Amino acid sequence: MQFAAPLIEARLIKRYKRFLTDVALPDGSEITVHCPNTGSMRRCQQNNARVWISKSDNPKRKYAFTWELVEVDQMHLACINTSLPNKIVKEAIDSGVIMELQGYGFHKAEVKYGEKSRIDWLLSTSTDMKENQCFVEVKNVTLLEEGTEGYFPDAVTERGRKHLYELASMVKQGHRAVLFFCVSHTGIDSVRPASYIDPKYAEALKEVVSVGVEVIAYRALITEKEIKLEQKINVIL
Repeated sequence: MQFAAPLIEARLIKRYKRFLTDVALPDGSEITVHCPNTGSMRRCQQNNARVWISKSDNPKRKYAFTWELVEVDQMHLACINTSLPNKIVKEAIDSGVIMELQGYGFHKAEVKYGEKSRIDWLLSTSTDMKENQCFVEVKNVTLLEEGTEGYFPDAVTERGRKHLYELASMVKQGHRAVLFFCVSHTGIDSVRPASYIDPKYAEALKEVVSVGVEVIAYRALITEKEIKLEQKINVIL
């Protein structure tokens, strides 16, 4: 996925009210930008970190700029815009990068399923989306504590645990179900559940895997011009 225009580099001042972030531009001026991430963003909002923002031409927007990337530990890039992973995964499916999700000619986003939920991607071999269904739930992974091992989730997530059980329900109904970790952090070489943050999620993940839910992780190549999945990495349960 290519950004519409090269991103603008800035420095992080602070994030607040979940959706707002103050940054300093190279000329020293300070602006408030939209933060498209409602999560904890653990270790992705370090003081004075380099960040990259995009600018919208939509005159109706209150904040013209959006926070897209952050430099972590002065060496790695991470994408904090949680609206992008679904697009990134779809492009990787279409281009044949994700070998495990090939063979489906039709894809539909945000399909209602389970208990008042929507699956990120429903894959199928028929136009009516009813044959050989594959339910794909996409999760953005950006938490790296130390070393090269990444973790998910970065905060307690009852909603995420609910999604796991809904994937398991699809398997029990005879469908294929996949939890896909879109690893949007260039320093992560493997992923494991963050049991030290959300032990219930970690246990639920092991439980649903035992009944047939598949877990796949791919790491992204990230630059200020584009983000694309390029390499499969291990998931450690």
